Amino acid sequence: MSKIGFGGGCHWCTEAVFQSLRGVTSVQQGFIRSTAPNDSYSEAVIVTFDPLVIPLDILTQVHLRTHASTSKHKMRGKYRSAVYTFSDEQMAGMQALIGAQQGDFDAPLVTQTLPFVEFKASDARFQNYYATDGERPFCTTYIDPKLTKIRRDFGAYAKAT
Repeated sequence: MSKIGFGGGCHWCTEAVFQSLRGVTSVQQGFIRSTAPNDSYSEAVIVTFDPLVIPLDILTQVHLRTHASTSKHKMRGKYRSAVYTFSDEQMAGMQALIGAQQGDFDAPLVTQTLPFVEFKASDARFQNYYATDGERPFCTTYIDPKLTKIRRDFGAYAKAT
């Protein structure tokens, strides 16, 4: 198994996105911090996955396409667009993966590749947010469209519904 951290939008959305993929064995929802100047906590998830079932490049493509990866909006402190890596080797590979994806976007990607430093889990009441009640208005408004996009664009990797 391998692991990687992803942040970019609400961690309820990010959690649901990665829980919907085959080969993902665990999604920890919470807050990640990196090194300065990115050492404040930002909403994110840690994804544990089987790279033989879902490669890291597919996870990265899903991440870049399911949050505002080209927007420097005012909430970036809380919703840092980032991939958090657990080794220097993973960092170099991720920088190459994101660089290779740039051509598929009309605007520059703002997603940073950052070293993972620390994780704090969300309150238990927010864990598995979508899985526990996907009919909440937040879920139907923000998460359902992302899951539809995954089924449409990454159907070979989507779990059966």
